[in-house]
Amino acid sequence: MAGSAQLKLAAYRIGKPVSQEFLPFTRPSIDEATIAGVAEVLRSGWITSGPQVREFEAQLSAYFGGRPVRTLNSATAAMEVGLALAGVGPGDEVITTPLSWVATANVIVRAGARPVFVDVDPQTRNIDLSRIEAAITPLTRALLPVDLAGLPVDRVRLNAIARAHRLRVVEDAAQSMGASWQGERIGAGGDLVSISFHANKNITTAEGGCLVVNDAEEARRCELWRLQGVERFADGSLDATLAGGKYNMTDVAARIGLGQLPQLAEFTARRHALARHYFNCFERALGCELPVADFTNSNWHMFQIVLPEHIERGAFIAQMHAAGIGVGVHYPAIHLLTLYRRMGFKPGDFPIAEHIGRGIVTLPLFPAMRDQDVERVCTQSTRVLQGLSGRAPAASLSAR
Repeated sequence: MAGSAQLKLAAYRIGKPVSQEFLPFTRPSIDEATIAGVAEVLRSGWITSGPQVREFEAQLSAYFGGRPVRTLNSATAAMEVGLALAGVGPGDEVITTPLSWVATANVIVRAGARPVFVDVDPQTRNIDLSRIEAAITPLTRALLPVDLAGLPVDRVRLNAIARAHRLRVVEDAAQSMGASWQGERIGAGGDLVSISFHANKNITTAEGGCLVVNDAEEARRCELWRLQGVERFADGSLDATLAGGKYNMTDVAARIGLGQLPQLAEFTARRHALARHYFNCFERALGCELPVADFTNSNWHMFQIVLPEHIERGAFIAQMHAAGIGVGVHYPAIHLLTLYRRMGFKPGDFPIAEHIGRGIVTLPLFPAMRDQDVERVCTQSTRVLQGLSGRAPAASLSAR
């Protein structure tokens, strides 16, 4: 994850030069009108869930084709609530990918269920749909796919599998805002869809997320799960019907989202342009595995490469950082983390995810970057990788 300095909310517009002193791998774009709007909310005296949250949910619902949407304080909370709505509990199994942020598996464990990992496709880096049916057992209650870096899982195949086996689908679409599948926006279809508005996402509320649900009854139950299960009545009394959590979004966060949502198309277009420039500039002879060049469905949340096996990732990151370029790691394989090793998972269980998890790095990509920033990253990557491989650095891109 990005450090606090990298995630600091700063006002700037697309196209404003990024400091040559340090280029972070991500940075949110917050305009002056949004900052002023947040100040108005702070002055209003109503800063927790209120009119801004209701308006943000209404605009999100319109964006997702009229489906009910409920905001929460994180996409993790949205997945937890989604699993609860899907009826996942102790003794159940949920099929998911080992290549994601650990929250994807943690929410399954917190529900009392067991994550059943399925290895990933080496090109898309998403869960390999051809392996899912072999992992289904009588205990399987739901599928929890992940759209890594904003590249969607094939929703047609995914939902066909779910229907055939009568399974719920809780989509970890945390990174998918602005992505689509076969012309349909992620969130406009499917079952339960969790989306993140964290500071490093394509639009942000600083912290926050939402859950897209199927109908008014699921929306009502989502409201119960996100705020202690409490129902209030006109006479001032209340009741609690389930053990909900404290997951509500604040009006401060929602106001940031209201300023971000109208800019999503512009942000996405710029991300596409930057990703195309990466493909044009990155030196293929370095031996890195590049992402799928999808400019139809992906929102290009991240541009990730997988380093050659002989390159020590820590050394690459350190040298890039020393040159003033931030690099992220998204993500190591979940099943190799201590918590999951204690559950019996071990090296070799999911070799494709392990290979990718060992070498994956996230290069800078955010709307305010200039084309020359991409060139700078590619030039420095060439120098570092050739140096770590023991070869003389090639001429810089500017000299080509």
